[in-house]
Amino acid sequence: QVQLIESGGGLVQAGGSLRLSCAASGRTFNGYRVAWFRQAPGKEREFVASITWTDGTTNYAGSVKGRFSISRDKAKNTWYLQMNSLRTEETAIYSCAAAIIGVHYSDYTRYDYWGQGTQVTVSS
Repeated sequence: QVQLIESGGGLVQAGGSLRLSCAASGRTFNGYRVAWFRQAPGKEREFVASITWTDGTTNYAGSVKGRFSISRDKAKNTWYLQMNSLRTEETAIYSCAAAIIGVHYSDYTRYDYWGQGTQVTVSS
């Protein structure tokens, strides 16, 4: 059974950095894209970043481009989100996910696998 487990969330000051990890088990992600989404209090879930497993093609939400970086380690079956220059409005539950490569990267309804989420709180 496929399982995705996030780690690395916590409390950070505005302007600081965190690295989130998504450790996956149960299958290979060849032919998939893997991603991070977030949901802030009172807001809809939004796409943050994705990367194709095989060739490493990335996509980012405009609001995070240049500050966040997604990567994956095929040998560890793990992907990461490096978050720099964090802003208070980016306080949210961050979830990792995976979808077949043909789906639009930002469409959360088409993602097949999800982690439970990890809380990121950015203080002023």
